[in-house]
Amino acid sequence: MSVEPQRLLPLLTSHPGGRSSVTCEYRCGNACAHPEPNTSDNEYFGDVAKNVLSRRGALKASAVMAAAAGGFAALSGTAAAAPVEAQGRGKPSKKVPGTDFDPVPPNTNDAVTIPPGYDQNVVIRWGDAVVPGAPKFDFNKQTAAAQEKQFGYNNDFVGLIPQDPLGIANLLVANHEYTTEVHMFPVDQYDPNNPTEEQVKIAWAAHGLSVVQALRDPVRGGLRVVPSSFNRRITLNTEFEVRGPAAGSQFLKTSADPSGKVVRGTQNNCAGSVTPWGTVLSGEENVNQYFANAGAVTDPVQAARLKRYGFSGAASTRKWERFDKRWDVTKEPNEPNRFGWVVEIDPHDPHSTPIKHTHLGRFKHEGAAIKIAEDGRVVAYSGDDERFEYIYKYVSNGKFKKGNSAHARRHNSSLLDDGTLYVGRFTGDSPAAEIDGTGKLPADGEFDGTGEWIPLAAGNKSFVDGFTAEEVYVFTRQAADKVLPTKMDRPEDIEPNPVNGRVYCALTNNSDRGAAGKGGPDEANPRNGNRNGHVIEFEEVGSATATKFNWRLLLVCGDPKTADTYFGGFDKSQVSPISCPDNVAFDPHGNLWISTDGNALGSHDGLFSVPVTGPERGKVQQFLSVPTGAETCGPVVTENLVLVAVQHPGENAPNSGSPTSHWPDGGTTQPRPAIVSVWRKRDRHLPGKIGIR
Repeated sequence: MSVEPQRLLPLLTSHPGGRSSVTCEYRCGNACAHPEPNTSDNEYFGDVAKNVLSRRGALKASAVMAAAAGGFAALSGTAAAAPVEAQGRGKPSKKVPGTDFDPVPPNTNDAVTIPPGYDQNVVIRWGDAVVPGAPKFDFNKQTAAAQEKQFGYNNDFVGLIPQDPLGIANLLVANHEYTTEVHMFPVDQYDPNNPTEEQVKIAWAAHGLSVVQALRDPVRGGLRVVPSSFNRRITLNTEFEVRGPAAGSQFLKTSADPSGKVVRGTQNNCAGSVTPWGTVLSGEENVNQYFANAGAVTDPVQAARLKRYGFSGAASTRKWERFDKRWDVTKEPNEPNRFGWVVEIDPHDPHSTPIKHTHLGRFKHEGAAIKIAEDGRVVAYSGDDERFEYIYKYVSNGKFKKGNSAHARRHNSSLLDDGTLYVGRFTGDSPAAEIDGTGKLPADGEFDGTGEWIPLAAGNKSFVDGFTAEEVYVFTRQAADKVLPTKMDRPEDIEPNPVNGRVYCALTNNSDRGAAGKGGPDEANPRNGNRNGHVIEFEEVGSATATKFNWRLLLVCGDPKTADTYFGGFDKSQVSPISCPDNVAFDPHGNLWISTDGNALGSHDGLFSVPVTGPERGKVQQFLSVPTGAETCGPVVTENLVLVAVQHPGENAPNSGSPTSHWPDGGTTQPRPAIVSVWRKRDRHLPGKIGIR
C-alpha cells in the first residue's frame, strides 16, 4: 500500500482460478461464467503500432537514459542489456532481512499453517462483539440488531494504525466484502429462493466495515480486541457523503436522495489502504450482483451503461429487491451509480461521516493506495478488477499537509476531490512475434516496456470526446474505452513501495486471454489462458505525478517447474509455487508480500514474501497458508507482526449443512471468517523482528 503506518515489516466444481462455485456466485455474481463487460473494439494501441514497425530500438534507448538518471533499470540491480535469467542469481551468501523464515510447503490443511518458530492467534471473528451491547454470537439465533453491533462477514482488507510509538495500542479497520447467506444461516432456516426480511437485514448489517481498538500483548505476542470508544460498525444502513465533481450529478439522484449527495451504505468492499494522514480508503468492487431486473431496462443508453458494468438478468441472488426498491433498477435507475466508488473512513473519529470520492472514478475498484509526490501532491492508484479492464491513477492539485490531526485529515481528504484522473497504457518493447502467448520470455530476457497515463477528466473538464466530466466519473469504463488503454488480466491490489518508490500491481488471472474473439497476448499480459496471474512493477519517469513510466513483470506466477513462469530472474528451483496474486503489502525493508485468491495449483491459498532488489530479487517464499475453502486477504506486515484476513473458510461446501472446514473454533462448529495475527515465538517482548533471527 502507500506510505502507511502499519506497513512497517516483515469439492464443488471449481471456477477459473480454483474458486468454488458458491464463492463465485456470492462474491462476484459469477463474473467468470459471464462474458466480460469490456467488449469495446479496442485493439491495444501498442500492438497496432508494432504491426507497423518495431519501436524496440527507441524504447531501449529510453530505458538506458532512465537508468543513467538513476531510474528503473538501475534500481533493479540488474544490467540493462543482459537477460536476467542468465545472471546466475539464486545462491546468495545471506538472507534478505525480513524474509528469514523456513517456507511453508504447499498444503491442504484446514488450519492457518505458519513456519516453525512462530505463533498465532485469532484477533476477531464474524459475530464477535464490536460495539457495546453486542450479544454473544449464536449461529442459530441471529438478528439484524445483533449483527449491527458485531464483526461483519467475510473480512477482506485489514488496516492497522498504531496509536503509540511501540504499536501497543492500535486502531484495526477491516472490510466486510460480501455475504454468503447459504453459509451464514442454518440450512433448515434459509431458503435461497425465499429469504426472510430479517435475514436480508442481517446481510445488510454484515456488509461494510468494522473499526476496533486492538492491543498488542507484550507477553504473549498477539493482538486482542478491547472495548473502546473508537469501536464502530459501518453497514449498508450508514449514511455516506458524496464528494468530488460528480456530487449532486443527475446520475446519482434517487427518490430517497434527490440531492444526489447522500448514499446509504457501502458494499462489496475489497482491498484498501491506510492513507498517510491516517484514514482508510476502501474500494467498492462487484456491486452489480446486488441489483435486480437490469435485463428489463429498455432505454438503450441506460442498458448499455448497465451492461458495461456487468448488470444483467432479472431477480438477484439475494432477493434484496423484495424488501427495498433501491435494489431494483427499474424502480430506482440511478441507485446502481451510487456504488462502485472509493470510500474513505476516519477511524479516529467514530462520529465522522464516511465519504464516497467521485473524482477517483466509478468502476470495480479493488482498492486505492496513496503516494505523496515529490512536490507534495497526492497520487492515488487503483485497479479495475475484471478481465480485460484497466489501471487508473489520480493526481491532486493541492498538496499534502503532515500530521493526522482532525484539521490535517480533513484537508488531505479534500485533495482527493480536486485533481486529474488518468488511465494507463502499457507498451512492450519486444517485436510482436516474440509475444506468442506461451509465456516464453522475449529475446531481451524480460517482459518490459514503457507506458503513459492518458487523462480522462480534471474537475469539470473532460478530455474524452463525447463525454461530459460527470459522465467520465460516473461511467468511467465507457470513457476509458475511448482512449485505448491496455486491457489487463484483472488488475487487483496496486501499491507503491515506500522504500524504493516503485509501484506494484497484482494481476490475478484471465482465462479468456487469447480465446476466440477475445484479446490476445501483449507484453504486459503475455500468456493465453492465464490461470495463475502475474505481478507488474513500474516506475514513474521523473516524478510520481509524471505521465510517463517504465515497467516490467516481476513475477509470472504458477508452478516454477513449468516453462511459462518467471520469478524476477531468480533460480526457479528455489522458489515457492504461487498462483493468483491478489493483495500486496510491504515490510520495512521494501520486500513485497503477496496474498493469493483462488490457487489454481491444487493447494490452499497463502501469503508469500519476495525481495524486489538485490541478488534475491524474485525469490518467492510462502509464509503461511489458510484453511479449507478460504482465501488469504488484507495482509499487514509490520516489524514484529503479520496480520491476515481469512475469508470464506469452508465455502467450497454447497451450504452450512455440510461444512468442509471447522476453522477457527474446531470440533463440529461452523466456519467463521476471521483475522489472524502471527509473530515469532521468541519475540515475547517488544520489539521483535518477524524475519530476522
